[in-house]
Amino acid sequence: MSLKRPPTIRDVAAAAGVSTATVSKYINGLQRFTPEVEQRLTETIARLGYRLNQQARSMVTGQTRSFGLAVQDVRNPHFANIIKGANRVALEQDYNLLVVDVQERAAHERHLLEALAGRVDGLIVSSRLPDESLSWLTELGKPVVFFGRRDAPGIRCVRSDGHRAAYMLGRHLVDTGRRRIAYLGFPAARWDGERAAGLAEAMAANGLAPIRHAVEAPTMEGGQREASSLLMGEARPDAVVCYNDLVAIGLMHEAQALGLRVPEDVAIAGFDDVPVAAYLHPALTTVNMRSEEQGEVAMRLLLEAVRGEGDASDILMEPRLVPRASTGRPG
Repeated sequence: MSLKRPPTIRDVAAAAGVSTATVSKYINGLQRFTPEVEQRLTETIARLGYRLNQQARSMVTGQTRSFGLAVQDVRNPHFANIIKGANRVALEQDYNLLVVDVQERAAHERHLLEALAGRVDGLIVSSRLPDESLSWLTELGKPVVFFGRRDAPGIRCVRSDGHRAAYMLGRHLVDTGRRRIAYLGFPAARWDGERAAGLAEAMAANGLAPIRHAVEAPTMEGGQREASSLLMGEARPDAVVCYNDLVAIGLMHEAQALGLRVPEDVAIAGFDDVPVAAYLHPALTTVNMRSEEQGEVAMRLLLEAVRGEGDASDILMEPRLVPRASTGRPG
């Protein structure tokens, strides 16, 4: 007994009363048709159980129907949310998303991104490398969208306003009575400088200036390691703004282990509004940098670029302050 053969593109065309060229253009997203024709094609494809041969389509169109997304640390909920947002839009448009975790190691970025570029139709990139070190990436012949502003012509970018976010945190801490405010930053990050500047501007309005410290890695372990040197000296700050929520969580955990009360002895805040922030004790004050929305917008910009639509864009997203108990007024 012979097995039933799978339906072909010719079967779909015959059943829908259109040409095979029309079916090919429709399923490959190369052309739009009238709503009636598109509905008939959709119903026919579903009824026959037609499945596109992805390898054959790639050979014909020169497209992989895949995009690449490179993030700094997939364990960081900020980047996990970016992936979630980007993947949702990719799936809506029948694209696959290939994710590369560069693991906060700038030395490996170029190798990983070059390898990824050969397998996808476009790239979304979060990079620690300076602009002058990334010219090779734009020469690979693939559309690229960056997280964070790039001072290069024709580049699409998505970013949240880090300066504004830190300014809001600074004003919040000053308004709750803090005067000795430290910034526990991560200078290797592209947006560390704008966060430090925003905090400094907010404090300067009251004749204050931030105390600067840095972590070796933007992780909970990084924040934990800096706790003793930052919080146990004679000039202990009464508030600390951390580079991100992970650093803040590590710092707060170790501060409590050292016998300090949060927020009575020291207020602690971060950036990103990771899901666990609301469930800590005390709950962590932070700034929502709209990570998931950044992923969605980046993917839509990349789709525009692949289709030759729109112009180079620098999308700036407004952050949102989320005050919680970790910065409450001291008793």
